Amino acid sequence: MSDTIIKVENLGKKYIIRHQVEKKLRYVALRDVIANGVKSIWKSFQNPQSSTRKDQEEFWALKDVSFEVKQGEAIGIIGRNGAGKSTLLKILSQITEPTRGRISLRGRVASLLEVGTGFHPELTGRENIYLNGAILGMTRTEIKRKFDEIVAFAEVEKFLDTPVKRYSSGMYVRLAFSVAAHLEPEILVVDEVLAVGDAAFQKKCLGKMGDVAQKEGRTVLFVSHNMGTIKSLCNSAILLTKGCLVKQGLTSEVIDSYLTSSQGKGVDSGEIYWKEPTEAPGGVEMRLISIRLLGTDNLVKSHLDPTQALQIEINYQMFQTIWGMRLVIRVVNTEGIVAFTSTDHDARTQPSKPGLYRTVCLIHPCLLNAGVYFIQFCVDCPGIKVLIENQEFLSLFVEKSIHHGSSFPEPWPGVIAPKLQWKTEVINSEQ
Repeated sequence: MSDTIIKVENLGKKYIIRHQVEKKLRYVALRDVIANGVKSIWKSFQNPQSSTRKDQEEFWALKDVSFEVKQGEAIGIIGRNGAGKSTLLKILSQITEPTRGRISLRGRVASLLEVGTGFHPELTGRENIYLNGAILGMTRTEIKRKFDEIVAFAEVEKFLDTPVKRYSSGMYVRLAFSVAAHLEPEILVVDEVLAVGDAAFQKKCLGKMGDVAQKEGRTVLFVSHNMGTIKSLCNSAILLTKGCLVKQGLTSEVIDSYLTSSQGKGVDSGEIYWKEPTEAPGGVEMRLISIRLLGTDNLVKSHLDPTQALQIEINYQMFQTIWGMRLVIRVVNTEGIVAFTSTDHDARTQPSKPGLYRTVCLIHPCLLNAGVYFIQFCVDCPGIKVLIENQEFLSLFVEKSIHHGSSFPEPWPGVIAPKLQWKTEVINSEQ
């Protein structure tokens, strides 16, 4: 008998996106709605070929995805936001139907896709444990045998008989994960919902998922943007890009492909420029024009010698006068660890008035360790409003250098590797 527990063949999922058609605003009565509906039906009869209206667009979240997963395998699913990861998990969890293709599952599937999935808000924690077990096809005796272990892992004994609608998001996740992991499904599907929990519980969950795959021989599918977590938990991975599966194999190889792909993070270009203002991040107050990584020679760079300085240049346009606005840059490594954060808040002594602006952040040489980093950027008025949400725009490769600490023979630990001053003096010599 084959040890393949999941088989996906030519899977595709299509959505219809509706666009708002600009019209002169006027009062719309019920008779107008009915009349327009009748006209729409009549037009469809007259011209059956035009099934998609002008205000609609077809969007394929997944396109011809095929892969197999063996029993007991822990597989990571990685890709940019919008790559189709969550859609794939929803289809595998049988929450939504594929548009085309087929999936074959051998065994029960337990899913943790978002906070509260599968829980009834009016029921207590105790009742939801039994409800989820029944959905998985377990008998009351089987659930009862695992009950104490589930409650102990989730650490919600005090609130066990409280309706879950009164739980915090962290409590929701703790109980939901504990139920999914302990009710012995053959396949455990986990989206990045674990990010809601605290650091200690995340570590606890990752340990449990490792046990589920390695010791209990069950299959785990795990989505995360934290490459360090994917490496530690999964022995293989698949990479999705714009709904297509572009690589499957060993975790380290797939992650390398993801990080070095220009489609993944814009590594090859070292700059991002928005030709259409309406597509650029921002709104009515301000919008970005471009973000560039520049060397001291003012040339665009995506690969950097750590002994060289780096400039992050942000070009943007202000449409309104804003007091207290700040630009924030975060440099994050592949494990999701923030190397450092910097802001121009202290340098802004005047309000930002309408006009074109260029802001430059200088990163001093001999600071970052060798490795790959993501440049995150956001704009806000502290404690008041967010103008541009925090996003990853560019990637930076810091290469090894013979003139830097990161060139030490063994891997140099740490996110930063500053070149510090050392001094030794002889206190007392015997010769």
